[in-house]
Amino acid sequence: MSLELYFLRSSEQKIVTDMLYYSQCVDATPKKLSDFPHLEIYSNFYGLTPKDLGLYAMKNAEVCGAIWYRKLNASHHSNAFLNEDTPVVNIAVKPQFRGEGVATFMMNQFLQEVATTHKHVSVSVSDIARSIGFFEKFGFEIVADSQHKSYITNEDTIIMKKDLNMKEIVRPTDGYDPRKWMD
Repeated sequence: MSLELYFLRSSEQKIVTDMLYYSQCVDATPKKLSDFPHLEIYSNFYGLTPKDLGLYAMKNAEVCGAIWYRKLNASHHSNAFLNEDTPVVNIAVKPQFRGEGVATFMMNQFLQEVATTHKHVSVSVSDIARSIGFFEKFGFEIVADSQHKSYITNEDTIIMKKDLNMKEIVRPTDGYDPRKWMD
């Protein structure tokens, strides 16, 4: 598998919008993303503030998945909102790439990146053992009393949260002393 990961930039708004279709399970309905205007909170103006961070995966020069977070507030009415310090995660893999380890590949790198800036992340998950199991293997835990119905598929969903061990960002230049460049 020749997967490549890239940071999502603000100029790649289309990737976020396209992958939102899958992350919110709109593909499981006969509707279009435009039928759910309230989902725009997860994608509109992505990357234009430091409240966004994401990655996307490519395989054979095709975008196959994406994972991103947004820092939201209570007025956004996100189905995974816990508090203003906990970003809401979206993850999606196109159907033709599912079962190939794309989500695991993205999640491993994503959690490393997020741990440099936040103490927690949350996600809304379909109440399906397979979905819950995926997030549990990365240390996510079910938030008590967080059950709700998906307003897209009407399925039972829950909120899961991961506590992160914030890590200091280490740059290649850290500890560099230009006076010793010849040593």
